[in-house]
Amino acid sequence: MSKAIPAARALTGRGLSKRFGDLVVLDDVDFSVVAGDAVGIVGPNGAGKTTLLNLLAGSLRPNAGTITLDDQDITTTSPATRCRRGIGRAMQIPRPFAGLTVLENVLVGASYGAGLRGQHAYRHCAEVLDTCGLIELANRRADSLGLLHRKRLELARALATGPRILLLDEIGGGLTDAEAVDLVVTVRKLRERGIGVVWIEHIVHVLVQAVDRLVCMDAGRIIADGDPQAVLSDAVVVDAYLGKAQ
Repeated sequence: MSKAIPAARALTGRGLSKRFGDLVVLDDVDFSVVAGDAVGIVGPNGAGKTTLLNLLAGSLRPNAGTITLDDQDITTTSPATRCRRGIGRAMQIPRPFAGLTVLENVLVGASYGAGLRGQHAYRHCAEVLDTCGLIELANRRADSLGLLHRKRLELARALATGPRILLLDEIGGGLTDAEAVDLVVTVRKLRERGIGVVWIEHIVHVLVQAVDRLVCMDAGRIIADGDPQAVLSDAVVVDAYLGKAQ
């Protein structure tokens, strides 16, 4: 695993907007995460959560606004460049290389993301697999895994790239509460290593166990940002996401 990352390093978006034709999906959003912090993002479907992650990861370009990493502008850089510079991402639907083993899948991330080769890559991947609870499945083919282990493999592949900031898009989706809580333990380990985490999740009671800051989005805007319990009790959040305030 990579060594702890100085807390001063941050991924920041300023004035981010994204539209598709006349549809405004993200509207003048400011967002930042510092290495070592964990930020949860919640909100109703269509709120702009995944679009925000797509902009931060480089999968989409904003129509307005800037994105910086360590105060360097990365707004127009490719996803591959951002990955090599320390932005990792785990997707909602795992799509591993089905014909490869668990270890081989993670080696792809270590080789092409972290630039590791030979024994350095193997040692790094062994530590990643241990962190993600997959070390005993290292030689299993990816297409033989159940959903929980496929989710863990998706996380391990992202972690193998050596991220400073890790973007997680509903990695708890489809899991039982107990299985999702297992992921919380893993995310806490990542924070202890100085990795910043941004986690979109609809299983809110699980998410708040892993994050120290919660952001709620609605209609392309951030409507609340702060302490998780304070955000969840905010009347605007209750009305927009959790159910009508009484």
